[in-house]
Amino acid sequence: MTAAGAPVRALTRGEVERAVDWAAREAWNPGLADADAFLAQDPTGFLGLFEPDGRLAATLSAVTYEGGFAFLGFYICRPDLRGRGFGLALWRQAMARLDGRVVGLDGVVAQQANYARSGFGLAHRNVRFGGAARLGAAELGAALPGAAIRPIGPELYPAVATYDLGCFGYSRPAFLGAWLRPPFGRSLALVEDGAVRGYGVVRRCREGAKIGPLFCDHAPGARALLGALAQAAGAGPIFLDVPEPNRAGAALAAEIGLAPVFETARMYRGPAPDLPLARIFGITTFELG
Repeated sequence: MTAAGAPVRALTRGEVERAVDWAAREAWNPGLADADAFLAQDPTGFLGLFEPDGRLAATLSAVTYEGGFAFLGFYICRPDLRGRGFGLALWRQAMARLDGRVVGLDGVVAQQANYARSGFGLAHRNVRFGGAARLGAAELGAALPGAAIRPIGPELYPAVATYDLGCFGYSRPAFLGAWLRPPFGRSLALVEDGAVRGYGVVRRCREGAKIGPLFCDHAPGARALLGALAQAAGAGPIFLDVPEPNRAGAALAAEIGLAPVFETARMYRGPAPDLPLARIFGITTFELG
């Protein structure tokens, strides 16, 4: 069988779970409840290419946002079909779906040249730090008097959504509605003088837990949030994906005992958003930006 004429359609809820399982087999370590939050943002954003007998051959998420933005992820071809054009066929259909939008992705660095041939330009690298956190919330929060770290409930949601817009660059209320209530994790905000100055989410994954996003106005606040989130994560390793230009974020990850374990190339087709990287101590996910 060749990829020519293979049908492409949006994945069902169960098929999205299969795509998440594929991601786990690729050692991407997805969160235990990622599928629901991802689908909340764009219920038709997960695409699959299928063999004639109905078996899933390749996956790619092409999730759209308000304001003409989209983000690619979960680009996986079934191992026994690799090298036969299935992934490329799905890629072309997904890119056609996103025509006219600015499109971002976090790709493995080895594929950077291939993405460049599709019109993507490098913005910066993201470095994944991982390991056992060495410091607890009390130690990290001691240098931040007069501020409070609070669970994100309904009363804080509007302010957190506004803060998120300033860091992510595009509105994503449906996604946040699920992401800020992780069934296997916690979301926390840094509140100073009655205003939200940062927030973060920790969620359990196939291995350990990931913190993302970690957005904050300043390094001491990010330090306090990271300590509280690390404490909430419980046992196991912790992972944080830091934009390389945010050197304070890398230093903070190292300070609590994390080390680089992986990196991606953040690339865009179209004008790259002017993101406040100094406030982005950890991106939300490699899959959705």
